[in-house]
Amino acid sequence: MSLSELVMSLELGLIYGIVGMGIYLTFRIIDFPDLTCDGSFVLGAAISSILIKAGVDPFLSLVFALIGGALAGALTGILNSFFKVTDLLAGILVAFMLYSINLHVMQGTPNISLLMSPTIFVTNNLVVLGGIAIILIAAFSFLLNTDIGLSIRAVGQNKRLCMNGGVNVKWMVILGVAMGNALIAMGGALFSQQQGFTDISAGIGTIIAGFAAVIIGERILPFRSIWIKLLSCIVGSIVYRIVTSLALHAEFLNLKSYDFNLIAGLLIIIIMAMPGGRKKC
Repeated sequence: MSLSELVMSLELGLIYGIVGMGIYLTFRIIDFPDLTCDGSFVLGAAISSILIKAGVDPFLSLVFALIGGALAGALTGILNSFFKVTDLLAGILVAFMLYSINLHVMQGTPNISLLMSPTIFVTNNLVVLGGIAIILIAAFSFLLNTDIGLSIRAVGQNKRLCMNGGVNVKWMVILGVAMGNALIAMGGALFSQQQGFTDISAGIGTIIAGFAAVIIGERILPFRSIWIKLLSCIVGSIVYRIVTSLALHAEFLNLKSYDFNLIAGLLIIIIMAMPGGRKKC
């Protein structure tokens, strides 16, 4: 593996680490198996790209992507909390609808090029992505340690006890899913700017990449502090990207580029099969 490929793995690791943070919020914090992520990832990318093409500042476009993802997640939470749709089905329905919504956002075109447009990556990509990751870890660690954040975390542990304690469980679930999808959409926006394009199919496999970041990170940094849990998603994502890249470049394995999904799936299975690796998976 060359130096440029290693740098690319680190960049993608940081981007999908942010996605992993979002999946950690839904799957681990509020115990909500959310499948909206494939759609919200593309939604964030589409919003950021179309705003940049319209002349909006690239950094400001990230904020709008964050908001768009939060709205998508909130819709999933509302379907589950108020319309009694099961969590899995609610995520599938919203992701299904987001395909059309994303095409509307992209003005009917399946892909948007940003090669001639300004992006946030004007200097060292790793420095920019690392700085954004640190800011997001700090911000969401703070949010999850506020009264509302602690309520969200409590709901994930014991909904019935929270209801007896006067916590509005429905709105805490909605808020938690919204926060998770906001991070996933942010990852999509960063991905589109880093790659220089947005494609309607870019979200395929998002949940696997994010889930891999979560479970690998938990094995590497098995600590209970919330900020370390979020940091572990970044670390896990970087390790996941490097390991899969090394496997693809191992000549004795004779693997092709289209074997990536096979390697990723096997890696996740191995991690889950390890002692302690199946916790709440």
